[in-house]
Amino acid sequence: MVFIRDPCGIACLVMTYGAVLYADYVVIRWIILTTMPGSIWTSFHVVLFNTVVFLLGMSHTKAVFSDPGIVPLPANRLDFSDLHTTSKNNPAGNGHSSEWTVCTRCETYRPPRAHHCRICKRCIRRMDHHCPWINNCVGERNQKYFLQFLIYVAILSLYSLGLIVASWVSPCEECNQNVIESQLRITVVCTFLCRIHSVILMLVSALFGLFVTAIMVDQLHAILYDETAVEAIQQKGTYRPNRRKYQLLADVFGRGHPALWLLPCTSLNHASRYHDTPLLSHDV
Repeated sequence: MVFIRDPCGIACLVMTYGAVLYADYVVIRWIILTTMPGSIWTSFHVVLFNTVVFLLGMSHTKAVFSDPGIVPLPANRLDFSDLHTTSKNNPAGNGHSSEWTVCTRCETYRPPRAHHCRICKRCIRRMDHHCPWINNCVGERNQKYFLQFLIYVAILSLYSLGLIVASWVSPCEECNQNVIESQLRITVVCTFLCRIHSVILMLVSALFGLFVTAIMVDQLHAILYDETAVEAIQQKGTYRPNRRKYQLLADVFGRGHPALWLLPCTSLNHASRYHDTPLLSHDV
């Protein structure tokens, strides 16, 4: 288990869980139970909405605490005094190097496509970027969970917006009749609170929905074109240009059926390909 003690990342974690819990509270208490009392749709939406919240929480937790692909440190201090630079002698033909390199900060060898994160203070395999919203790097081993988190946030945002619009377009007529008969003052206050919560949730859902959609598109582009954000900044180009798009997606989500790619769990085939290559398995 990995947890980065970064104040900014921890603050973003609190904001993320706070926003999700607030959305769940408003949707259940002020939208579904208020506008659909006694309806069969009440149970349906409560179960479905909380299922999405559960999957979102699971994928986010896995992305936060999973090892993103940290390059292990050597047991003994390595001697780099006779190191000869070979990274530029055998290029892969597209700006990438197939050779291991040396990280002067970690003082260890690192495999191709690994980069040092100044926040995690370690080298990460196939590092894309450090995301404060998961307080972790997005790398080889947790990119799947990060993308799942983005997908479920987008679904939850759309779901919340749909329920809010539906509650405004089709208000509960039976509730209005009960208001006229009795408890007028209490219901007016409840209606006011319901509208305030709905407006706040609508703004939060719209902002978060647009934000995560943009990141999700960027992540899918990075996967399908096999170029991380770090590599894009360095203008190295596609790492494996001849690899099929489906195979690139399977490298991230696992070799199981595509219908299972959205489940926040590790498949056996997906886990078996992760192994720590010996640090001295290359020529220096």
